[in-house]
Amino acid sequence: MAVPERYDAIVLGAGAAGLMCAATAGQRGRRVLLLDHAEAPGKKILISGGGRCNFTNREAPAERFLSANPHFAKSALSRYRPEDFIALVDSHRIAWHEKTLGQLFCDGSARQIVAMLLAECDRAAGAGGAVTHSLGAAARLVEHADGRFRIAFGSRSAEAPALVIATGGPSIPKMGATGFAYDLARRFGLKVVEPRPALVPLTLGPEEAMFRTLSGVATPVEARCGKARFREAALFTHKGLSGPAILQLSSYWRPGAGIEIDLLPDEAAGWLRACKAEQPRAHLKTVLGHRLPARLAEVLAERLDLAGDLGNLANRKLDAAERRLAGWPFAPTGTEGFAKAEVTAGGIATAGLSSKTMEARHLPGLFCIGEAVDVTGWLGGYNFQWAWASGRAAAAAL
Repeated sequence: MAVPERYDAIVLGAGAAGLMCAATAGQRGRRVLLLDHAEAPGKKILISGGGRCNFTNREAPAERFLSANPHFAKSALSRYRPEDFIALVDSHRIAWHEKTLGQLFCDGSARQIVAMLLAECDRAAGAGGAVTHSLGAAARLVEHADGRFRIAFGSRSAEAPALVIATGGPSIPKMGATGFAYDLARRFGLKVVEPRPALVPLTLGPEEAMFRTLSGVATPVEARCGKARFREAALFTHKGLSGPAILQLSSYWRPGAGIEIDLLPDEAAGWLRACKAEQPRAHLKTVLGHRLPARLAEVLAERLDLAGDLGNLANRKLDAAERRLAGWPFAPTGTEGFAKAEVTAGGIATAGLSSKTMEARHLPGLFCIGEAVDVTGWLGGYNFQWAWASGRAAAAAL
């Protein structure tokens, strides 16, 4: 190994969490090496939100994050809140707007968020610190001895008393994502909760092929799996189900479980009887077509198999159809995997980490932040808020 460069901390991963951690530590006067195998920083930031980066949510309570320990995220999230990041965005004069459900996006480009974080790294010099970037060179050796971490990358090497694992999870492998964080964590004695794709489309089997003919059709629904329920749009695809409601539900779904979808969540109980009274000569496909996309209405009417005028149908049959539409069962065969997953659920077990500092309990100087950790937020800016909050929490302890 070459003569090592010396730093106060080495941050592995120049994504959202790593950039925030490095910038914050640098502004605290620390000399930080920020290392990433990618040629450019913040690659997932750049593609997020359709290129406009859903950088946070107005509200980010811990209840909207999944983890084997649902209390773990509370400390970091309470100490760096959405309004704190909004203030940072405003200080860089980045225009933004709010979409549905508290989701905040750049008016311009996600590149503005990456540029902001890099500018924050540069500010370290004014505080007596420094953030040194090394991009395009993967870590090929990571060791710990005598209270220091040593790392080799390219033709260089470095050492520091602190190492921050911020390399994320394996979601979106085409962006270079891997399970490197888990391998490294295990090597240093940390356990890993089985990683799985989250915020990901669900697939359907051959018996539900009729719905796959609806590819491209979307409609507002309430999707349910166990106690989890989300009221947003669902999208039928050539493989199964997607859209915000389904992506949200996918984080709670487990193989073998069924889901239910209320296809008409705005309709009150008894609406089909009311239609019968008001339009006795109407057909089910017609009344459904007034409330749903035409292609979907046609498929549902065919599945429900209620032919003829509503006025000639028994109320019990209408009630049964109404119940089916309010809780249409689907049996997903799986997901579209890490290739289409927006994030990874599971990851480095929180039991081995301090919720205040993100530091490994058994190995001082080792920190784990962001998506690499077993904390997964809802769709809508929550995972970025966890990246900012966990990155700040670790930096405060470096």
